Amino acid sequence: MNKADLIDVIAEESGITKTQANTALDSFTNAVTKTLKNGGKVTLVGFGTFLLSYREGRKGHNPQTKAQINIKEKVVARFKGGKELLATLKSSMKDLKPLLQKKKKK
Repeated sequence: MNKADLIDVIAEESGITKTQANTALDSFTNAVTKTLKNGGKVTLVGFGTFLLSYREGRKGHNPQTKAQINIKEKVVARFKGGKELLATLKSSMKDLKPLLQKKKKK
């Protein structure tokens, strides 16, 4: 699902125009971004939490050349699913598993 698809769903399910849905989605993403940028986190009870995570620098390797490289430290945005979301996904596992399994290379 991309942004346009999400806007369509929001507009249809909430009975608002696509323009209003786009504005609402933009407001949401801007608020999350601003909060994370200021070091905070956004928690939507039952759905999940958007937060920042620090990753230390480490050594890695280039998979093509096998050469060792240094991976710099960085801050990354994360999403941690809430209890209700995870419970819903767990109950749908039978249907989701075939969609999520990696295709084997021949």
